[in-house]
Amino acid sequence: MRDLYRRLGVSKNATSDTIIRAAERCGNRTLKVDAISTLGNTVHREAYDDLHGVLNELGRLRANLGMTHAPHWQGDVANDFSVSPQRIVVRQELMTRQLEMALGRHQTRWRRRCWLALVIVIGLVAAHLAGRWMS
Repeated sequence: MRDLYRRLGVSKNATSDTIIRAAERCGNRTLKVDAISTLGNTVHREAYDDLHGVLNELGRLRANLGMTHAPHWQGDVANDFSVSPQRIVVRQELMTRQLEMALGRHQTRWRRRCWLALVIVIGLVAAHLAGRWMS
């Protein structure tokens, strides 16, 4: 499915007259017919806008998961609902960051346990010495 607003070069909030004028200027006959029949009718336009929103959400989800189209598809009809390449986070980079954070937490946890063990040992030694001193 194509993003008709994007293909016609109009905003989603454009009036029906603006959309029809843009469609009439369009050189692609199929796009012109699709735009007029879909965006020219109020009921069809509302349904298209709902579907357009769902496809945009799916495109964002795909990009966040690193599931994007190959570079040679950028700007193609199949890529109308994908997020731009600048905002894509590669899954390998995301996993590397998550592993680094987990490793950092693990190393910090080990240090905290060592400090806790040292405090307990010092407390036991102090209690033992205090008990000997009191008797």
